[in-house]
Amino acid sequence: MLKEILKNHTLILASGSPRRQQFFKDLDLDFEIRLKEIEELYPDHLKAEEITNFLAELKASAFENELKENEILVTSDTIVWHKNSALGKPKEYDDAFRILKSLSNDTHEVITSVCFKTTQKTTTFHEVTKVTFTALSDESIQYYLENYKPYDKAGAYGIQEWIGFIGVSKIEGSYANVMGMPTDKVFEYFLKFVEND
Repeated sequence: MLKEILKNHTLILASGSPRRQQFFKDLDLDFEIRLKEIEELYPDHLKAEEITNFLAELKASAFENELKENEILVTSDTIVWHKNSALGKPKEYDDAFRILKSLSNDTHEVITSVCFKTTQKTTTFHEVTKVTFTALSDESIQYYLENYKPYDKAGAYGIQEWIGFIGVSKIEGSYANVMGMPTDKVFEYFLKFVEND
């Protein structure tokens, strides 16, 4: 469906995330992957979706003056927001263990921002999903980290992996969003984006 609607556009996904790339494939989209090295730093005063909005737009700004008329660039960023603090990707084992221990037996938010950029305009939106973990034993956390090594994932976990099956007791909002892309909203925005082009 979108493939036909977007046939006069070239879709560019600026993400090295295998999960985001798979989402675009699952949406039956034809797309290119273009990557740029971005230092993902943001001002300290930003909170929650302000952070992900800033970073998604920062990633898009790296392509300023490079896009052609018919190209649509998509960038995104995901954080775990817990106790008024952003949890990004863990640095190493101990950091990942500490993060998962803090999420245990508590509810956190997963926030993803998606930025659409063309030569004419830039549109950014965000989605928030609440995820509740059961009480995770130290052994469960150790098993997960040793076997799944989730060091490329915000909040040190992938909900689609073992830890999600044994540890997540409740989810409010988009499941796909927790994996890094609110696909239903992306679908809607593509429709609107092209209609209003």
